[in-house]
Amino acid sequence: MDPSLPCFLLYTLIGFAVSSFDNHHYNGTGHHDYCVLGAGPAGLQMGYFLSKAKRDYIILERNAGPGSFFNKYPRHRKLISINKIHTGRQNREFNLRHDWNSLLSDKPDLLFHRVSSEFYPPADAFPLYLSMFVKELGLKVQYGVDIGRTRAVQSANGRSYILTDQHMSEYTCSVLLVATGLWVPQKVEFVGSDLAEGYESISTNPEDYKDQAVLILGKGNSAFETAQSILGRASRVHMLSSSPVRLAWQTHYVGDLRAVNNELIDTYQLKSLDGLVEASLDKIVIAERQEEGRRRPGGKKKEKRRQFYLTLKKYLQNRASRNSSDVTGEELPGHHIDNFPTRKPYDRVIRCLGFRFNFSIFDSSACPPNSENAKGRLPGVTAWYEGKNTPGLFVLGTAAHSRDYRSSAGGFIHGFRYTVRAVHRVLEHRYHGNRWPSTKLLTTQLQSWILRRVGEASGPYQMFEVLGDVVLLRGSHCEYVEEFPLQALPQFSSLTGHEVSKYGLIIIVMQYGKEKIDYLGRGRAETDWTKAYKSNFLHPVLYYYDTLPTEEAMKLRPPGWTLPRPKAIHHMVEDFLTEWDGPVSHVQPLRRFLEHCVQTDLRAFSAESCFRLALTHRKPPLSCQQGYLMQQGVSRRTRPWQHISDTRPAATEQSAGTSGPDPSFHSYLAPAGASMSSGLKLDF
Repeated sequence: MDPSLPCFLLYTLIGFAVSSFDNHHYNGTGHHDYCVLGAGPAGLQMGYFLSKAKRDYIILERNAGPGSFFNKYPRHRKLISINKIHTGRQNREFNLRHDWNSLLSDKPDLLFHRVSSEFYPPADAFPLYLSMFVKELGLKVQYGVDIGRTRAVQSANGRSYILTDQHMSEYTCSVLLVATGLWVPQKVEFVGSDLAEGYESISTNPEDYKDQAVLILGKGNSAFETAQSILGRASRVHMLSSSPVRLAWQTHYVGDLRAVNNELIDTYQLKSLDGLVEASLDKIVIAERQEEGRRRPGGKKKEKRRQFYLTLKKYLQNRASRNSSDVTGEELPGHHIDNFPTRKPYDRVIRCLGFRFNFSIFDSSACPPNSENAKGRLPGVTAWYEGKNTPGLFVLGTAAHSRDYRSSAGGFIHGFRYTVRAVHRVLEHRYHGNRWPSTKLLTTQLQSWILRRVGEASGPYQMFEVLGDVVLLRGSHCEYVEEFPLQALPQFSSLTGHEVSKYGLIIIVMQYGKEKIDYLGRGRAETDWTKAYKSNFLHPVLYYYDTLPTEEAMKLRPPGWTLPRPKAIHHMVEDFLTEWDGPVSHVQPLRRFLEHCVQTDLRAFSAESCFRLALTHRKPPLSCQQGYLMQQGVSRRTRPWQHISDTRPAATEQSAGTSGPDPSFHSYLAPAGASMSSGLKLDF
C-alpha cells in the first residue's frame, strides 16, 4: 500500500460526513440549469468549470461517494495511468503531460500526487483524490441519488430533461451532462456463454487458481491484468479473442495492451505453457463435462470436478435440441483435429470483454443512439459531444470516447479533462453569450506563442489529432484560440463566436506519423528537418487554410488525415526530448512557413538594421514599424534562443532583409509536398 494512503482515511471519513451535510443542503428537487449525472472524474471536472462560472448546477451520484467505479475496478487494484511526479520541470502545464490522474483546477496544489507517489498508483487512491477535489472546491454533489429514468419534454420555454430517482423524486434541468462512465459488463452471447465467470465477480485471490487451467475470453487490459495475477498459480492460461493483441507502444493508443500488464506475452513466446489464440466468440462453444478428479486428502474417494471444453459450433450435432453441457466425444475439437490448440479441458472460463454504456435509464425521447464504432457500446455524439438527436444532452468522459475511439486519449482522464473543458466553453457561448477564450497577439508574436504552446501545452499533446489550436489571422494581429475540437471546424464560428477573416487561419495539431514501422528498430525516428513530413512519433503539424473547411471537405479528407487538404502544411520534425526549440531544425522552418501564411517578414531586427531599413525602404518590416520607429526600442538579448519561452517577438536571425515572403520558402516546402504519399500539392 502507498505509505501516503492511511493518512487520508480519516480525511475521507470527514469528507463523507461533510458530504452528508451537503446532501441535506442540496437535496431539494426542482429545476437547475445544469444537471451533471455522475460524480466520477468527468462529472467532477465539469462541476468545477460550472462552479467557477457561477452557474446553477447539481451533480447527482448514485453511490455514497465520488469515483465509486474505482472502489471495485480494476479488480486487481492497480491503475495503469501514469503518475510521473518528477519531470525536472516546474512548469505546471508541462507536468500535466505526464500526470494522467489529476483534474484541472485553479488550485496549483490540488494534484493527484498528494494521495499517491507511486508511478502506477493503487486504485484506492483515486476515490480519495476525488473526495479531496470535491471538498476543497466546494462542489455541489448530492449522493445516494440513483436515477432510473431520464426523459425529455418540450415546452414553451424550450426543451428540458426530467430525471427520476429511486424515490420517485424528480430533477429538471435545461442541460443534461451525462458523465456516468462505462460500468455495465460487456457480454457476448454464444453457446455456453453462461458457463463463463465475469471479470466483475471473479476471485482476485491467486491461490484460488492453484494448479488450474484457465481460459480467458478477451485480450484487453482487464484480461491481461487477470492473467498476470494468476500466472504464478495456474497450471496454464490461454487467452482467446477474435483479434490479435494490440500493443499500446505500437498503436500509440493507451487503451491497448500496456507493458505493465503483458507478462503473459513473455511466457507465451518463451513456451512456458501459456498462450494466445484467435477465434470469433460467436463461433465457439463452451461445453461442460463432469470428470473424475483427484483423490481427497486422506480419503479414497475421488471427487468429481467441472471441466470445460472449447469446441466450435460447426462440430455440434443436432445442436437445436442439445444442451451446451451435453456434448459427445465426436463433438469435441480433438476428434476432428488431433492437434487442435485448445483441445484440453479447462477448470475455469473467465469473461473479460470490457464495459458498455448504460442506455437503460433513458427513454426514447432522451436516448442517444448507439455509436457506429466500438461495437455500439458507446453513445453516438457530435464533434462537440452533444448526443445525436438529443439537443441539450451532452456526454462527457469515457462514455464520449466514440469520437476518438482507438485513436486518441478521450476515453481516459488525461484526455477527457480537456474535452470536458471544451464542452464547457461550448455551453458558455451557446447559453450565456461568452465567446470561446482567445488571446490577441501581434503577428510578430505568433511564432514565439506557437513555440511555447507546442513545448508545454498538455491538451493538444494528450488529445492529439482531436483538439488543436486555431490561429485566426487578422493582418497585423491575430487571435489565438486554444484546444478546439478539430472535427467541429465547419461549425467553428457558431460554437466559439469567432469569425474567420479574409486572411485565413492556421491550425496547430499534434500528430503521429501514418506509416507502419518497427518502433524499436533502427531508423525509427526522423531527425532531418527537411524531411519532417516523414516523422513517425508525435510532432506538431500546422495547416493553413484561407477559409474554414466545410462539412463536405471533412468527409472527403484523405484516409488517415486529421484534416482536409490545406493551402499549405508544415511538419515540425519530431524531437527525442519533445522540445521543439532547435534554432535550425524547428524555429527557422516554422518562421518561413508563418511568413508565407501572413505575408510578413517575421525576423526580429536590431536597432541598427531598422535604422538602415528606414532610410532605404519605403515600408520597413513590421517589427521595425511597431518597435524602433515608434521609439519603443528593439529588445536586445545576449542569447538568441531565449525567445523560445517568451511571448514577445522572436529573434532567430539578426541580419537585415527586405519585407515580404522569404523567396527560399518555396524551394523548402515543394520537395516535401511532392514526396508525400498522399500526393499533397501546395497551392501558392
